[in-house]
Amino acid sequence: MAANFWNSSHYKQLLDPEEVDVVHALDKERGISIEDFKLIKFHMSNHIMKLAQHIKVRQRVVATAITYMRRVYSRKSMVEFEPRLVALTCLYLASKAEESIVQARNLVFYIKRLYPDEYKYELKDILGMEMKVLEALNYYLVVFHPYRSLSEFLQDAAINDVNMNQLTWGIVNDTYKMDLILVHPPYRIALACIYIASIHREKDITAWFEDLHEDMNLVKNIAMEILDFYENCRTITEERVNSAFSKLSLKP
Repeated sequence: MAANFWNSSHYKQLLDPEEVDVVHALDKERGISIEDFKLIKFHMSNHIMKLAQHIKVRQRVVATAITYMRRVYSRKSMVEFEPRLVALTCLYLASKAEESIVQARNLVFYIKRLYPDEYKYELKDILGMEMKVLEALNYYLVVFHPYRSLSEFLQDAAINDVNMNQLTWGIVNDTYKMDLILVHPPYRIALACIYIASIHREKDITAWFEDLHEDMNLVKNIAMEILDFYENCRTITEERVNSAFSKLSLKP
């Protein structure tokens, strides 16, 4: 594993924003729009989070799994790479990459228990998709997350408010319902989350931000993306999700 982010495959794979929300030609043929594309990824991120709660894996595994899933769809079609199977496989692969191994058979057990009418996959399906996902990821499995930077920043800024800390961690978790991790350095995502939380909690840490000598315009732009996401979440309905999945001939 690379010693730091700037020497890692993660850094080398960062994408421009316009490279992320690109609907594959095969998906376009099914009528999938950019909004449908975002909705399906959002829905599958939630599924990964819910399944992970039942199998009791660390948040880092969840974050890595979602990152893998989102990386796959920056390159591959949802028609060819069925989202539900990809989500399961990414969680299985992330558990191995993060040394918190979950048996594939346990994933099958829990997914059938949680979604008996939706997930019909067996062990062989996950193991078969694993190689396809690895190829789609170009075998680059290293993911750096905002969590480590967040802990260091909160300590450095002397932020001891429990409520603010919890709010900041919650915002970071929510960023995995977006594609920020594919576009921005993790430390900058952490700073954006602290910025949002400080405003919400009315805590003035302007001087601390200034001491960082970070480009605050970049941080504020990420913060605006997160706030826009929260606003748009209010319009997400089951009907919209169903409509998006129906174009792939799948039920969510």
